[in-house]
Amino acid sequence: MQGHSYWLDEALAAEAADPIAQPLAGANRADVCIVGGGYTGLWTALALKEHDPSLDVALIEARYCGYGASGRNGGFLMSWSPKFAIFAEKFGLQEAVRLNRLSAANVVEIGTFCAENGIDSEYRRNGWLWVASNRAQQNAWRPTLDLLEKAGESTFVHMDAAEARRRAGSDVVTGAVFEPGVASVQPAKLVRGLRRVALAKGVRIFEDTPMTRLEPRRPPVVHVPNGHISAGKVVLALNAWAGAIPRFRRSVLQVAGDQLITEPIPDKLSALGLTDGMCFSDSRLLVFGGRVTRDGRLNFWKAGGDFVFGGRLGTAWDTPARRAGECVEHLSRIFPSLADVKIAASWRGQVTRTTSGLPFFGAYEECPDILYGHGYCGNGVGPARLGGKILASLALELKDEWSSCPLVSGPPEKRFPPEPFRTLGAYMVRSAIARKETAEDAGREGSRVDRYLAGFAPAGLVPVSTSNGVGRDRT
Repeated sequence: MQGHSYWLDEALAAEAADPIAQPLAGANRADVCIVGGGYTGLWTALALKEHDPSLDVALIEARYCGYGASGRNGGFLMSWSPKFAIFAEKFGLQEAVRLNRLSAANVVEIGTFCAENGIDSEYRRNGWLWVASNRAQQNAWRPTLDLLEKAGESTFVHMDAAEARRRAGSDVVTGAVFEPGVASVQPAKLVRGLRRVALAKGVRIFEDTPMTRLEPRRPPVVHVPNGHISAGKVVLALNAWAGAIPRFRRSVLQVAGDQLITEPIPDKLSALGLTDGMCFSDSRLLVFGGRVTRDGRLNFWKAGGDFVFGGRLGTAWDTPARRAGECVEHLSRIFPSLADVKIAASWRGQVTRTTSGLPFFGAYEECPDILYGHGYCGNGVGPARLGGKILASLALELKDEWSSCPLVSGPPEKRFPPEPFRTLGAYMVRSAIARKETAEDAGREGSRVDRYLAGFAPAGLVPVSTSNGVGRDRT
């Protein structure tokens, strides 16, 4: 079976059992039905079983668990520290501190969960280097760090230019800060491990089972090609595929991320000082990043690829990376000694963006038994577990810190434009950003028009603006 990413091919090949569970057929009933077999859906199922092992939890997945972004991402297991300024702006400093600490503890807890449940996710807690790869990006992290320090949160370590270049293994780097608490994982091994644990705890998983229709009645009914399932609660954990549902279509923007991975090159990476699982990414809007795998390969990726018209993603991005050549060019610019390395594979992954830069959770107003959580904006590997806790508490109607989280506020009030303006505008903005950042790499300032258009990009890591109103997006 084609896994549609190097990570999935590797993870699925290591499984002895049939990687796809039987599809759902006929009339079924469950206490909770989860739609979506990625991180959010599986963590929700596990959280429900932790609260009440007797619950009948059924999970349906259109293809197979991990098929989407959970099996294709860059494996950065991060806290919410880079988004601290957004949280503080929207929810206040005290709540931002609380959520930031929960997210930092979550990184450790995922490592513990994997160890306790025998999931070889290649978990390595070697930190994240947030770099400037040209002069225009210098101190892009400053507003976030200033606010963290004001709140008494010592999340990042400051570095001078020489130390930044040494840690990054690149003379192109002009500065950096380091977050020690970040980990890296092989993302598909993590999601497939969650699937195995969920099955062992009694979660009924049905794969090759797309939802064809959802009846918002009491109890709600999920229809599939060969049957249906009614449940006390339905949880929609669709992320990029949420755009196919009309009520979410203008709340999430699906963006393709392009990734590649090299053949094993441990000696070349060691010569650069890249010997552990440290994550790194730069501060441009169309961000690039990467990390070294346990077997000595370099995974390198670039955000901000294609968009999908009308929110209906389907299997449109089950292809090699469209911008593999551009990724190689950036790789060669950052690490000239790796310009001739062989690329083992390339692929595309699904990233969802929201206008707020944050995920959102809630319930259908006309049918509160239907819950949802979407829009991780490029930082979902760790926060999806917190999303699972939120959705489990909502499904169980608990009154706790998760159900009362300020992210439980429904889709952002500000929405993306309707089609065709959304897709046409997205490509126009992306092209302007690309031209602007190409100029900055060459030491020039982008044109006034390109800088203006770049300002329409949705919020990223920090809600800061340049003098021309450009919101800098770094996810």
